[in-house]
Amino acid sequence: MSGYQENFFMRGPSPLARVTFFALLAVAIMIADHRYAALDLVRTAVSTVLSPIEAALQWPGSAARSVGGYFRDQRELLAENKTLSEQLLNLTAEHQRARLAAAERAPMDVLTRADERVSNEGVIAEIIRDARNPFARKVIVNRGTREGLRLGLAVIDGEGVVGQVTAVGLNTSEVTLITEKNQSVPVVSLRSGLRAIAVGTGQAGTLDLPFNPVAADIAVQDELVTSGIDGTYPAGLRVGVVTVVDKNPAFSFARIQAVPSAAPNHHRFVRVLLPLPGAEKAYPQPDVSHSDHAAEKTSKRDIKRGQRLSKDR
Repeated sequence: MSGYQENFFMRGPSPLARVTFFALLAVAIMIADHRYAALDLVRTAVSTVLSPIEAALQWPGSAARSVGGYFRDQRELLAENKTLSEQLLNLTAEHQRARLAAAERAPMDVLTRADERVSNEGVIAEIIRDARNPFARKVIVNRGTREGLRLGLAVIDGEGVVGQVTAVGLNTSEVTLITEKNQSVPVVSLRSGLRAIAVGTGQAGTLDLPFNPVAADIAVQDELVTSGIDGTYPAGLRVGVVTVVDKNPAFSFARIQAVPSAAPNHHRFVRVLLPLPGAEKAYPQPDVSHSDHAAEKTSKRDIKRGQRLSKDR
């Protein structure tokens, strides 16, 4: 039995000796690694083995951070999108107001520059509605006697002659367009200098030039301006452009039509031209008594002529 009996207490180095040994071994390994890089291969092998494990351990934290960052970025993007949408709406409204202001200012700038050769005095008026009669070519403007308007004043827009004031109230006035039936405007052709009378037809966009002989020097695309001989419309204002010239030898007069330059249906503002000081004196009034006497003589002559014709028949 004693031959096979093992000792119960194992005898070996003391713990202090072990600690001292391993401490000295560790110091030696560190010195060797520092001086000779003896453990680079070991370090590489350990890093290769531990890298997947380290990545697997870091994945839950990275996933949580990614999810949190996604929701945070989404909230920030939503807030930024809302802010940009509000700014876009504000800028759109400002842009619309700016366009409206520019559209309203453009014709007024043209009206301010119009007719500078004749008079710098004028009243800017806004067209508030058409006349009550749907068959009449008339409009109502928001200016009246308070602004110095009176009957017979010429009205223009940025393109040409609109018409003349035919009724005046305290705050509003009625403007008869040149396209009104039997409304006449003395005109002259810029190309040939031919004088004529532009007469309204009662239809929008049409003017007639009656009583012009077939041999008259007028052609399509001739520009017509006011001649100024009537004392109502100053000379040089654009009236229209000739569009139809029918010179049929079978008739004594040519059929001539024009399109007015003004477009009151497309504009909100017009300009009422005030007369120059002393303009009324520049156009002397006819002698009423002489005119009545001449009319009486003409009527008597027509009566006698009618009596002779009846006797001959």
